[in-house]
Amino acid sequence: MIELLRESFVQNAFLAGTVIAIVAATVGYFVVLRAQAFAAEALSCIGFAGATGAALFAVSPLLGMFGFTLLAALGMGALENRLRGRDVEIGMVLSFALGLGVLFLRLYTNSASEAVGVLFGSILSVTKTDIVLSIIFGIGTLIILAILFRPLLFASVDPETAEARGVPVRRLGIIFLLLLAITVAESIQVIGVLLVFALLVAPAATAQHLTKKPATAILLSIILAVAFTWAGLFLALASRFPVSFYIATLAGATYFVTVGIRHRLAPHRLAEMAHHHP
Repeated sequence: MIELLRESFVQNAFLAGTVIAIVAATVGYFVVLRAQAFAAEALSCIGFAGATGAALFAVSPLLGMFGFTLLAALGMGALENRLRGRDVEIGMVLSFALGLGVLFLRLYTNSASEAVGVLFGSILSVTKTDIVLSIIFGIGTLIILAILFRPLLFASVDPETAEARGVPVRRLGIIFLLLLAITVAESIQVIGVLLVFALLVAPAATAQHLTKKPATAILLSIILAVAFTWAGLFLALASRFPVSFYIATLAGATYFVTVGIRHRLAPHRLAEMAHHHP
């Protein structure tokens, strides 16, 4: 294990995984708060088509993911009101996107290994270029989120009141979808299209079950995401199972355990409240 940790590809994996986990956990807090988990899933499916399409034209799959997800985010933001309550239509678009990705894969069979990586993650094969791109986009995303934190939080919790007070709710929504698109494209490197929820949604959802304070929830979400990523890498290096399997399993198990504990404690809290306030 110690010898493996000295390998450059393992060090690259830990560095990329840490950066992506921090960004995904931070953005994921607002994804859960705004109930936009379905949007994250939509962007991940569209990202698959972008990655395989890029491979077909001898372009970096990462750039293909960024391009397709950003365009999709702009479209979703512009058509936000029209898309509400149209889950069937959106589901059909997602199916088409996945089918398009399979078509691109079939047309260019040399991209098979890359496509498998896009579907299930390929953190142990990230390059230094991928890491640099992840750091640049990650820092940019975090800076924008820090600048927009207060109005975005207000617009996420109470959009009607925020709009009445002059907060540009729709514009903030479009900007957030663009940030989500960038984060999804980055997260796909680690966890893949099919398991993107493991880093983007599970840590944030777990954190919000444990605390209602935004800053504390974001910090806890980051700690959980980094812990899942590091633990997944260590377990994968010690066995023959993929990193994404361990990350998804740890994230899912932690979430359900947290929900179970909270439900068990809820009756006791109600009893205590009734005791103190007869």
